[in-house]
Amino acid sequence: MPADSPTILATSGGYKPSGFQGVSFNKLVYHAIELSGVSGRRPRLGYLATATGDQRAQLAERAEAAREAGFDFNPLRLFTMPNVDDVEGYLMQQDAIWVDGGSVANLLAVWRVHGLDRIFRSVWQAGVVLSGVSAGSICWHLGGTTDSFGLNLRPVTNGLGLIPYDNGVHYDNEGQRRPLAHRLVREGILGTTYCTDDGVGLVYHGTELSEAVTEIPGKGAYVVRQVDGQAVEERIEPRVL
Repeated sequence: MPADSPTILATSGGYKPSGFQGVSFNKLVYHAIELSGVSGRRPRLGYLATATGDQRAQLAERAEAAREAGFDFNPLRLFTMPNVDDVEGYLMQQDAIWVDGGSVANLLAVWRVHGLDRIFRSVWQAGVVLSGVSAGSICWHLGGTTDSFGLNLRPVTNGLGLIPYDNGVHYDNEGQRRPLAHRLVREGILGTTYCTDDGVGLVYHGTELSEAVTEIPGKGAYVVRQVDGQAVEERIEPRVL
Protein backbone atom coordinates (compact mmCIF):
# COMPACT_ATOMS: atom_id res chain seq x y z
CA MET A 1 0.00 0.00 0.00
CA PRO A 2 2.21 2.84 -1.21
CA ALA A 3 1.91 6.45 -0.11
CA ASP A 4 -0.09 8.75 -2.40
CA SER A 5 3.09 10.49 -3.59
CA PRO A 6 6.84 10.05 -3.12
CA THR A 7 7.33 10.77 0.59
CA ILE A 8 10.35 11.34 2.84
CA LEU A 9 10.42 11.91 6.60
CA ALA A 10 13.87 13.26 7.53
CA THR A 11 14.43 13.57 11.27
CA SER A 12 16.62 14.23 14.27
CA GLY A 13 14.64 11.83 16.45
CA GLY A 14 12.52 8.72 16.54
CA TYR A 15 13.72 7.01 19.72
CA LYS A 16 13.03 7.22 23.44
CA PRO A 17 14.68 5.44 26.38
CA SER A 18 13.20 2.12 27.42
CA GLY A 19 13.85 0.18 30.59
CA PHE A 20 13.32 -3.10 28.80
CA GLN A 21 15.40 -2.99 25.61
CA GLY A 22 17.40 0.23 25.77
CA VAL A 23 15.27 2.22 23.32
CA SER A 24 11.72 2.18 22.00
CA PHE A 25 10.37 3.82 18.89
CA ASN A 26 9.05 7.32 19.46
CA LYS A 27 6.36 9.18 17.55
CA LEU A 28 8.44 10.00 14.47
CA VAL A 29 8.89 6.31 13.59
CA TYR A 30 5.15 5.77 14.02
CA HIS A 31 4.55 8.80 11.80
CA ALA A 32 6.63 7.23 9.02
CA ILE A 33 4.23 4.28 9.13
CA GLU A 34 1.20 6.61 9.16
CA LEU A 35 2.48 8.40 6.07
CA SER A 36 2.51 5.09 4.20
CA GLY A 37 -1.26 4.74 4.64
CA VAL A 38 -1.01 1.07 5.63
CA SER A 39 -4.08 -0.36 7.39
CA GLY A 40 -5.68 -3.72 8.13
CA ARG A 41 -2.42 -5.60 8.73
CA ARG A 42 0.90 -5.33 10.53
CA PRO A 43 3.05 -2.58 8.99
CA ARG A 44 6.25 -3.68 7.26
CA LEU A 45 9.22 -1.57 8.39
CA GLY A 46 12.45 -1.86 6.44
CA TYR A 47 15.53 -0.93 8.42
CA LEU A 48 19.14 -0.06 7.56
CA ALA A 49 22.01 0.40 10.00
CA THR A 50 24.66 0.80 7.29
CA ALA A 51 25.96 3.98 8.95
CA THR A 52 27.20 1.97 11.95
CA GLY A 53 28.30 -1.12 10.03
CA ASP A 54 25.22 -3.30 10.70
CA GLN A 55 26.17 -4.01 14.31
CA ARG A 56 24.26 -7.07 15.48
CA ALA A 57 23.52 -5.67 18.95
CA GLN A 58 21.95 -2.56 17.41
CA LEU A 59 19.91 -4.65 14.98
CA ALA A 60 18.65 -6.79 17.86
CA GLU A 61 17.71 -3.72 19.91
CA ARG A 62 15.76 -2.20 17.00
CA ALA A 63 14.07 -5.53 16.29
CA GLU A 64 12.81 -5.61 19.87
CA ALA A 65 11.53 -2.02 19.53
CA ALA A 66 9.67 -3.06 16.38
CA ARG A 67 8.16 -6.10 18.13
CA GLU A 68 6.94 -3.83 20.93
CA ALA A 69 5.43 -1.45 18.33
CA GLY A 70 3.66 -4.25 16.44
CA PHE A 71 5.69 -3.84 13.23
CA ASP A 72 7.15 -6.52 11.01
CA PHE A 73 10.87 -5.68 11.13
CA ASN A 74 12.82 -6.29 7.93
CA PRO A 75 16.48 -5.24 8.11
CA LEU A 76 18.63 -4.90 5.02
CA ARG A 77 22.20 -5.74 6.01
CA LEU A 78 25.11 -4.96 3.68
CA PHE A 79 27.96 -6.23 5.88
CA THR A 80 29.67 -8.46 5.03
CA MET A 81 27.33 -9.04 2.09
CA PRO A 82 23.66 -8.26 1.41
CA ASN A 83 21.37 -10.54 3.38
CA VAL A 84 18.89 -10.82 0.48
CA ASP A 85 19.39 -11.72 -3.17
CA ASP A 86 17.03 -9.07 -4.58
CA VAL A 87 17.71 -5.83 -2.70
CA GLU A 88 15.33 -3.72 -4.77
CA GLY A 89 12.50 -6.24 -4.53
CA TYR A 90 13.01 -6.52 -0.77
CA LEU A 91 12.80 -2.76 -0.26
CA MET A 92 9.78 -2.47 -2.56
CA GLN A 93 7.88 -4.81 -0.21
CA GLN A 94 8.14 -2.41 2.73
CA ASP A 95 5.59 0.20 3.79
CA ALA A 96 8.28 2.48 5.22
CA ILE A 97 12.05 2.32 5.51
CA TRP A 98 13.93 3.71 8.51
CA VAL A 99 17.65 4.50 8.15
CA ASP A 100 19.59 4.83 11.40
CA GLY A 101 22.29 7.34 12.28
CA GLY A 102 26.07 7.10 12.22
CA SER A 103 28.53 8.01 9.48
CA VAL A 104 26.65 9.45 6.52
CA ALA A 105 29.86 9.55 4.46
CA ASN A 106 30.44 5.82 4.95
CA LEU A 107 26.76 5.06 4.40
CA LEU A 108 26.73 6.84 1.04
CA ALA A 109 29.90 5.09 -0.11
CA VAL A 110 28.61 1.63 0.76
CA TRP A 111 25.19 2.31 -0.74
CA ARG A 112 26.71 3.35 -4.04
CA VAL A 113 28.84 0.19 -4.20
CA HIS A 114 25.62 -1.82 -3.98
CA GLY A 115 23.58 0.38 -6.34
CA LEU A 116 21.30 1.70 -3.62
CA ASP A 117 21.52 5.25 -4.98
CA ARG A 118 19.54 4.06 -8.02
CA ILE A 119 17.41 1.60 -6.06
CA PHE A 120 16.23 4.12 -3.47
CA ARG A 121 15.09 6.52 -6.18
CA SER A 122 12.91 3.77 -7.66
CA VAL A 123 11.61 2.75 -4.22
CA TRP A 124 10.78 6.37 -3.36
CA GLN A 125 8.99 6.93 -6.68
CA ALA A 126 6.98 3.75 -6.08
CA GLY A 127 5.54 5.23 -2.86
CA VAL A 128 7.52 3.46 -0.14
CA VAL A 129 8.08 6.06 2.60
CA LEU A 130 11.77 6.80 3.13
CA SER A 131 12.67 7.98 6.61
CA GLY A 132 15.45 8.04 9.17
CA VAL A 133 17.45 9.93 11.74
CA SER A 134 20.65 11.97 11.48
CA ALA A 135 22.69 10.21 8.75
CA GLY A 136 19.34 8.70 7.78
CA SER A 137 18.06 12.25 7.27
CA ILE A 138 21.00 13.88 5.50
CA CYS A 139 21.33 11.02 3.01
CA TRP A 140 18.12 11.89 1.11
CA HIS A 141 19.27 15.49 0.57
CA LEU A 142 22.08 16.99 -1.50
CA GLY A 143 24.25 17.16 1.62
CA GLY A 144 24.64 18.73 5.02
CA THR A 145 26.89 18.93 8.07
CA THR A 146 28.51 15.79 9.45
CA ASP A 147 30.96 14.44 12.02
CA SER A 148 31.80 11.55 9.66
CA PHE A 149 35.36 12.86 9.22
CA GLY A 150 36.25 13.74 12.81
CA LEU A 151 35.37 15.82 15.85
CA ASN A 152 35.35 19.02 13.81
CA LEU A 153 32.23 18.95 11.67
CA ARG A 154 32.58 19.25 7.91
CA PRO A 155 30.23 19.41 4.94
CA VAL A 156 29.13 16.38 2.99
CA THR A 157 27.88 17.24 -0.48
CA ASN A 158 27.28 13.90 -2.24
CA GLY A 159 23.92 12.88 -0.82
CA LEU A 160 21.39 10.99 -2.93
CA GLY A 161 19.71 14.28 -3.86
CA LEU A 162 16.14 12.97 -3.84
CA ILE A 163 15.41 16.20 -1.99
CA PRO A 164 17.09 19.12 -3.84
CA TYR A 165 18.07 20.94 -0.65
CA ASP A 166 20.66 20.50 2.09
CA ASN A 167 20.00 19.32 5.62
CA GLY A 168 21.14 20.13 9.15
CA VAL A 169 20.46 17.69 12.00
CA HIS A 170 20.77 17.93 15.83
CA TYR A 171 20.50 21.67 15.36
CA ASP A 172 19.92 22.50 19.02
CA ASN A 173 21.99 19.77 20.63
CA GLU A 174 25.45 19.91 19.04
CA GLY A 175 27.16 23.28 19.28
CA GLN A 176 28.96 23.23 15.93
CA ARG A 177 25.88 22.47 13.84
CA ARG A 178 24.14 25.86 13.62
CA PRO A 179 27.20 28.10 13.07
CA LEU A 180 28.66 25.68 10.52
CA ALA A 181 25.39 25.50 8.59
CA HIS A 182 25.25 29.30 8.51
CA ARG A 183 28.85 29.59 7.32
CA LEU A 184 28.45 26.95 4.61
CA VAL A 185 25.27 28.57 3.31
CA ARG A 186 26.89 32.02 3.40
CA GLU A 187 29.89 30.68 1.43
CA GLY A 188 27.67 28.87 -1.07
CA ILE A 189 29.01 25.42 -0.17
CA LEU A 190 25.50 24.45 0.91
CA GLY A 191 22.36 25.81 -0.71
CA THR A 192 19.00 26.27 0.96
CA THR A 193 19.28 24.10 4.08
CA TYR A 194 16.43 22.67 6.14
CA CYS A 195 17.40 21.94 9.76
CA THR A 196 15.84 20.09 12.69
CA ASP A 197 16.19 20.25 16.45
CA ASP A 198 16.33 16.90 18.20
CA GLY A 199 12.88 15.31 18.11
CA VAL A 200 11.80 17.11 14.93
CA GLY A 201 11.14 15.74 11.45
CA LEU A 202 10.63 17.22 7.97
CA VAL A 203 7.89 15.75 5.78
CA TYR A 204 8.51 16.06 2.06
CA HIS A 205 5.87 15.15 -0.52
CA GLY A 206 7.64 14.96 -3.82
CA THR A 207 10.61 17.30 -3.60
CA GLU A 208 9.01 20.07 -1.55
CA LEU A 209 8.61 20.45 2.20
CA SER A 210 5.02 19.76 3.27
CA GLU A 211 5.36 20.33 7.01
CA ALA A 212 7.58 19.91 10.05
CA VAL A 213 6.46 17.62 12.88
CA THR A 214 7.80 17.03 16.37
CA GLU A 215 7.61 14.43 19.11
CA ILE A 216 8.89 17.00 21.66
CA PRO A 217 6.80 20.17 22.17
CA GLY A 218 8.76 23.41 21.91
CA LYS A 219 11.38 22.12 19.46
CA GLY A 220 11.79 23.74 16.05
CA ALA A 221 12.66 23.32 12.40
CA TYR A 222 14.47 25.97 10.39
CA VAL A 223 15.39 26.97 6.87
CA VAL A 224 18.67 28.75 6.22
CA ARG A 225 19.03 30.63 2.93
CA GLN A 226 21.63 32.94 1.42
CA VAL A 227 20.26 36.46 1.07
CA ASP A 228 22.53 39.24 -0.21
CA GLY A 229 25.62 37.23 0.70
CA GLN A 230 24.43 36.46 4.23
CA ALA A 231 22.88 33.38 5.82
CA VAL A 232 19.34 34.13 6.95
CA GLU A 233 17.53 31.68 9.25
CA GLU A 234 13.74 31.35 9.47
CA ARG A 235 11.98 29.16 12.02
CA ILE A 236 9.36 26.67 10.81
CA GLU A 237 6.92 25.83 13.59
CA PRO A 238 6.39 22.06 13.71
CA ARG A 239 3.10 20.31 14.34
CA VAL A 240 3.16 18.29 17.57
CA LEU A 241 2.49 14.61 16.92
